[in-house]
Amino acid sequence: MQLTLTFLILGMTIIVFMTNRVRADFVAIVSLLAFVIANILTPAEALAGFSNSVVLMIAGLFVVGAGILRTGLAAMAGQLLLKWSGNSELKLFILLLIIVGSVGAFMSNTGTVALMMPIVVSIAISMKESPSKFLLPLSYVASLSGLMTLIASPPNLIVSQLLVDQGYPKLGFFEVTPIGLVGMIVGILYLVLVRNILLPNDKKRTQTSTGYKLSPKKIMKQYDLNNRLFKVFVPEDSTIIGTSLAELKLPAKYGLCMMKIHRKSQDGINLLPMTYQEMAGPTSVIHALDELYVQGEEGAIGNLTADYGLVMQELTENEADELVTKHLGIAEVLLTPNSSFINETVSSLGFREKYNLNIIGINHRGGYKLQDMVTHKLKFGDAILVQGAWDEILVLARETQDVVVVGQPKEHASVAAATGKAGIAGAIMLLMIGLMAFEVFPAVISVMVGAVLMIITGCLRNMEDAYNNMNFESIVLVAAMLPMATALEKTGGMVILSNGIIDVLGKYGPYGVLIGIYVLTVIFGQFISNTATAVLFAPIAMNAAIAMDANPTTFMIGVAVAASMAFATPIASPTNALVMTAGGYKFMDFVKIGVPLQVIMFIVMMLAVPFFFPF
Repeated sequence: MQLTLTFLILGMTIIVFMTNRVRADFVAIVSLLAFVIANILTPAEALAGFSNSVVLMIAGLFVVGAGILRTGLAAMAGQLLLKWSGNSELKLFILLLIIVGSVGAFMSNTGTVALMMPIVVSIAISMKESPSKFLLPLSYVASLSGLMTLIASPPNLIVSQLLVDQGYPKLGFFEVTPIGLVGMIVGILYLVLVRNILLPNDKKRTQTSTGYKLSPKKIMKQYDLNNRLFKVFVPEDSTIIGTSLAELKLPAKYGLCMMKIHRKSQDGINLLPMTYQEMAGPTSVIHALDELYVQGEEGAIGNLTADYGLVMQELTENEADELVTKHLGIAEVLLTPNSSFINETVSSLGFREKYNLNIIGINHRGGYKLQDMVTHKLKFGDAILVQGAWDEILVLARETQDVVVVGQPKEHASVAAATGKAGIAGAIMLLMIGLMAFEVFPAVISVMVGAVLMIITGCLRNMEDAYNNMNFESIVLVAAMLPMATALEKTGGMVILSNGIIDVLGKYGPYGVLIGIYVLTVIFGQFISNTATAVLFAPIAMNAAIAMDANPTTFMIGVAVAASMAFATPIASPTNALVMTAGGYKFMDFVKIGVPLQVIMFIVMMLAVPFFFPF
């Protein structure tokens, strides 16, 4: 009875997975509950997956990948593409796929595609090529990159852990790399050959719009802030010293806005004086030797310096960019239809007092107003440019009654915080890889060390940033699916499935059974995630290997490889779903290009796997 229920629950789970109408993690949790309610699994067995080291490792890898992304380390690889490829479309195509494969060896395939997709689209358009010619190969190679290292995809981690659980040696960090290199070379050669035959090249099909997500630097360019920002030095004999900004009334008197103050610490004995910056506000008091960053017209700046004996200083390009730093930022804010700000002037809002932010510009019907803002009456449709601490901008983003903050301030704050730390992120990644490769610690500890270092060094802004970059759908999916193998084992289902494969294909020896398991894994992998596929078939393959007295590692590698071959449908992998929309692909594009690749990879892998991992 329990065996029948196990197969029934498992079958229903797979069917719902295939429909792709319900979130995979929700389906997995419901299935897990069904096993507990049916008294097939105890609560402890059902929840065991959430403490599994594989689940913790995957969570840590999301954090490490986010640090690589935030610091711009991975984007640097994309920027080198144009430099190296020149005007050669073929060279660009090959270099793109090689870089994707290299980046994907240390990041999740979904993260790799999400990172590279905007770069690929912009490069394709600049070369007057259709992005649809590049995006599908991008997804396929990202999937193949999952075979490059142990951490490149969840199936590798799952089969390695199962080997350990059964008392066999775990997979080394680069143990799967030979298989990955073979797959990568064959895959890239295939895609190069068919790129002008099977790949769509219709520029109209590609959807390049990604919505209204202006970065702070783009906003600065639109408002021409860099050309309206000036640095003013306060000499020790200036009459402005000791005066607060509220007393100065810069907006009303000069049409100027004080953006920030850069000053030396006056506390204690300063053998090496500490410098720091603070956002300028009404209560800010000017000190001697301060550097004031003021936004406005050059003539008005001249009047200010003349009146108070200040010294104008040259503003470097880097200093102009300092309006967006780890702590300070800018954002554009739209008024809601029922906003209480409508028909109010900037001076009557008390915006600085209420939100601790400066209003430094107004976008009124496409015209940018950067002076005489004090008396401007705000209208619905106006956009306000605000400047201040990122934390205050994030507080404003949660204020939905009067305003809506455009774009993603949390994302921009994180990127600003990590700017200039690409080298640190690269060092952390190499350290993590080294720790795993030389097995200094268990793999999960090495990954956790990398994740913690990303936060400590500022490659990620804080713990909240780390949590926000974890794909909890994938984490919960793996944790909820792992106990299903326990259910199959307890009820004898694992033995029945493995014996069934052996009965049908056992006469052909271990090779025939490997082929059968590979084919079944690939077929299921076109409709459910590679993680779920690996969780289902790895225990079956393990039982079959033990029953035939064959090398379990060979069968585990076969399952990991097959689970990564997600080419024939758009729902076979999250990366396929990502590029389907961006590239304007149809379902048949995946069939037309993916099925031949599946066949080629089947032939190649059935030769490569036994060669590198003999029975």
